[in-house]
Amino acid sequence: MFYILAAIILVFSFMAVTSRKVMRATLYLLFVLLATGGLYFLIDYNFMAAVQLIVYAGGIAALIIFAVMLTEKIGYKIENPSLIKTVLAAALSIAGSVVTISVLVKHQFQVSSQDIGQDVDIIGQQLLTFDKNGYLLPFEVVSVLLLASMIAAIVVAKRKTIN
Repeated sequence: MFYILAAIILVFSFMAVTSRKVMRATLYLLFVLLATGGLYFLIDYNFMAAVQLIVYAGGIAALIIFAVMLTEKIGYKIENPSLIKTVLAAALSIAGSVVTISVLVKHQFQVSSQDIGQDVDIIGQQLLTFDKNGYLLPFEVVSVLLLASMIAAIVVAKRKTIN
């Protein structure tokens, strides 16, 4: 199952960045986010999987799709990049892959039998407190940021062009 999800992530990631149609690239990104949630379920990290599916695959993908539809660029076809941009992107991608693989190969991973604290009650308490381990304030800041970005997207989409 891991290999199927990994293949889905790799194929749709490649399709998302190489697609010349904006709406198709958005849908390919949605499939990548869904498969990433599947990976979290596979490693039995259910809370993170639920967050991945609800926040990213659900909320962010819907926001992107509506933003694309509001800007009236649904049929917009992205032009081909120049040769220099293609070569530079390929070189940077290969360099990043080499660095990532070398770090993974050189790192000594240790198997742990220790519980990583996936209890939903504990996570819920931490999300709703201001204490040392609380995350209520960061969530409120992120919610204000998302609200501001949605308002900005609507303003940009509805702005009249001046001729």
